[in-house]
Amino acid sequence: MSEAAAIAPAAQASTRVMVRVEEACVRYRVHTERRPTMRERLTGARRATPSYVEAVRGVSLDVRAGDILGLIGGNGAGKSTLMRAMGGLLPPHRGRVLAVTQPVLLGVGAALKPQLSGRRNITLGLLALGMTRTQAHALGPDVVEFAELDEALDRPLKTYSSGMKARLHFAIATTVAPEILLVDEALSVGDQSFKEKSAARLQELKERAGAVVVVSHSLDEIAETCNRVCWMKDGQIVMDDGPDEVVAAYRKTVPSKKRKKQAR
Repeated sequence: MSEAAAIAPAAQASTRVMVRVEEACVRYRVHTERRPTMRERLTGARRATPSYVEAVRGVSLDVRAGDILGLIGGNGAGKSTLMRAMGGLLPPHRGRVLAVTQPVLLGVGAALKPQLSGRRNITLGLLALGMTRTQAHALGPDVVEFAELDEALDRPLKTYSSGMKARLHFAIATTVAPEILLVDEALSVGDQSFKEKSAARLQELKERAGAVVVVSHSLDEIAETCNRVCWMKDGQIVMDDGPDEVVAAYRKTVPSKKRKKQAR
């Protein structure tokens, strides 16, 4: 694996750790404007000063086989950044991320083409997951059935609503059972029927000994879907326990208006 190194087979057999995060720190480079010097004013040259934002700070975490791990926290807490580090998309500048196999990040958006139909994008998405063209064509009908997009399948992807795109992404990424599945905000879209289907499919993945990591602002869905929850704040994990305990503790910190919105 390129960004997520492999866990040694002996460790895998004895502990069944699927993903191990060791003191991981992930930072973003940002540019801040400063007051221009007289020379810069005369020449028209402007120079931004680079600085760094620590999005994940010294996180250590084991995700084991059978875990459906939920990551919760406010905006900017580091949830999605940590997930992307687990997937090898954002390599830590300190610490490391180990995995038994390449995690599959739900959201094959980089492979999908807005100008192509949903049906053709299904094939592209399955190919992006490493399938052969024969396998992609064989599994295509399963994706079509699960996504329930009907006549929209033959319309360009750019005409889809965000909810329709999320349904298509979820259907593609979960057609096969990856050993490690990363789900970012996919359960909070769609109607109640689709949410129930999504939760049932995640449960199937768990029962097949895969590991699933879910990021969502929907606390009710996290509590119903996950068997373990980590609460993140300021790039760190402040609580790691069962879903009822962590969600209850986090709710106490959420203002009443946000609490009502997240419970929908």
